[in-house]
Amino acid sequence: MNILALDLATKCGWAYSTKRGIQHGTTDFHNKQWDGAGMRFLKLKALILNIGWVPDLVVYEKVERHTGGTYAAHVYGGFLAEMQVVCEEQEIPYTGYGVTEIKKFWTGKGNADKAAMIQAARERGFNPKDDNAADALAILHMALKEFSWD
Repeated sequence: MNILALDLATKCGWAYSTKRGIQHGTTDFHNKQWDGAGMRFLKLKALILNIGWVPDLVVYEKVERHTGGTYAAHVYGGFLAEMQVVCEEQEIPYTGYGVTEIKKFWTGKGNADKAAMIQAARERGFNPKDDNAADALAILHMALKEFSWD
């Protein structure tokens, strides 16, 4: 099963698993000076559609409360909507995991901080460049546990 995991944000963490193994990273969707407001969402669409294969499943961090304020909530909502539209158009199933659920699965603590998420990834043999990639790895591993390769 080919799974794509996303930590939806302007600095979007991603991880995917194929028969060849697991890849991970972070893509920055900050707009350039002359980009329109919707450009960041088109960049997410391109990320999903241009990874070189069609995922069997997309999993993501389901944020239900934003501490970053109204703007952060709007941006997250835009990313979530774009991801859902792409998945619906491509007939790719998708599901989300709650923030606390992800942190508890990955570190044993539902309130783990960014450093703990990165450390947990390193303990599993990964070297994420930031907490966004570490979060995506955690999301991916939750899906791998829930949805077997059979």
